[in-house]
Amino acid sequence: MSERSEVGKSTRLNWCGLTDVGRFRKNNEDAFLALAFDSQETHYLGKIGDAEMDGTDFIFAVSDGMGGANAGEFASKIAVDKITELLPKSFKLGALGFDRACGQILGELFSRIHAEMIEMGAHYEECRGMGATLSLCWFTPGLMHFGHVGDSRIYYLPADGELRQVTEDHTHVGHLIRTGKISELEARSRPDRNILDQALGGNMQRIDPQVGSIEYGPGDRFILCTDGVTDGISIRRIQALTLFPPANFTGLNNAERLVRDAKEENGRDNLTALVVEVG
Repeated sequence: MSERSEVGKSTRLNWCGLTDVGRFRKNNEDAFLALAFDSQETHYLGKIGDAEMDGTDFIFAVSDGMGGANAGEFASKIAVDKITELLPKSFKLGALGFDRACGQILGELFSRIHAEMIEMGAHYEECRGMGATLSLCWFTPGLMHFGHVGDSRIYYLPADGELRQVTEDHTHVGHLIRTGKISELEARSRPDRNILDQALGGNMQRIDPQVGSIEYGPGDRFILCTDGVTDGISIRRIQALTLFPPANFTGLNNAERLVRDAKEENGRDNLTALVVEVG
């Protein structure tokens, strides 16, 4: 048996997810997805759970829909349908160790979702302008492959290190942060902070998804969240809530802590958090 297969059999994942409408919105256009799949079957997972990988790949994703009315919900459904349609067909590539192919598969997945949203917007009035962010983690033995478009985020918290943002915000304000022209704190008070340079669907002619891979080990955590969370709390606060929650938060799981704290601090937008820990 290969070393890769041994890693897969010994790896256990724990996860928790939560989405909340926030304090001012009437509709929740955020969504999150947790599923497990192999070459034969796909299983939707609950919002809280744990499982051995044992020859199975896992997908975790968050999406922030846009477009008004029910368009954001349509956008989330399209994303989920395409994920469940394409990725199980690619299971054997990951299982055989073709890690470079995983990035190509994710790029194709994002392109297909983008094209379908554009097509639906062109044919259905209620879907015109429909779009979404999507941040996705694909767990194969020993490696987490990610794909990302928009301003939702994926963070990586190694067992022996500091929390860091894996994805880039596809906004002008995100570019200003990356080039050191403004701080994250300054960005949260800017009125243009949520104007996207890239999104699935919408009025975007083309997208350039960010894809990559991260090796993981026992005790590592990955945090996925929409901008409703990051508009409310900083990266330092996210790490503190994950590792050292205050006494009034100790009865909550990681996703509940992040959503509740961000909602209390801001809550102007929908909020979604999904936390995955390697056992």
